[in-house]
Amino acid sequence: MKLPLIDLSNLGENDSPRWESTKIQIREALQEYGCFEANFNNNIPLELRKSVGEGIRQLFDLPLAIKLLNKNPHKPLHSYVGRNDTDGLVESVAIDGALSSHVVDTFANLMWPNQGNPTFSKDILLYCEKMSELDKIVRRIVLESFGLEKYIDEHFNSTDYVCRINKYEAPRTPHSMLGLFSHTDKNFISTLHRSIMLTAWTNGRLHDPTHKVVVSGDETRYMIGLFTVAKEGCVIKTPEELVDEDHPLLYNPFDYYKFNKFTTTDAGRALPDPLKEYCGA
Repeated sequence: MKLPLIDLSNLGENDSPRWESTKIQIREALQEYGCFEANFNNNIPLELRKSVGEGIRQLFDLPLAIKLLNKNPHKPLHSYVGRNDTDGLVESVAIDGALSSHVVDTFANLMWPNQGNPTFSKDILLYCEKMSELDKIVRRIVLESFGLEKYIDEHFNSTDYVCRINKYEAPRTPHSMLGLFSHTDKNFISTLHRSIMLTAWTNGRLHDPTHKVVVSGDETRYMIGLFTVAKEGCVIKTPEELVDEDHPLLYNPFDYYKFNKFTTTDAGRALPDPLKEYCGA
């Protein structure tokens, strides 16, 4: 299956003909596939992408004992994940609050305790800022396409960002192997250089596709993803404008982080549709 490729580089003002045509493309892609491929490279300098890649390789070369310090007991999905935790080939770290220079510096000082890593901090922060611009374009377009412009500021103010950086070890076998098990993302928007919350918020009009990572060949791969998440204490609630006779309410209001914790339990992981089980109307 080939996903639609949508050009979001230098999109311009939100009242231009190109903005309107892009809005149609994104709405159709999300309704049919739940995701799309975005061309945004013109907004992220090549040298920045190269420098971020080098910093990521340095990060995963650190001793395991150091990487294990990346933990958040209150948010289990925002912590270090090792290969043994995923039944696959992926190793992953997370930076919770990735648009804060203080947060990024604190993470770098934790990973490189003697002197930090100013280049890594600067590059990751700038990269996440650039990717957040893409995220806000997509979210604004989604809300506009449903006639929900009045919720844009409220929606932006209720969300934050988690940067997750993955390393997919090369299987070094003639066969493809599972790099990351089938799953859905428990957030609003996942921006991968690629959400179940959006399903609830749009009352099922948009869906989050189940996806997995399959790795082949003898080359180690790296991925950096920016995930849009609700702030602590935020309750996800379908706007009343999206509930009518043809679209009865599918999901009751729910606390984002309580739902996240539910999905990490044995019961939550065993469910084909944990969102429906947790808060289905």
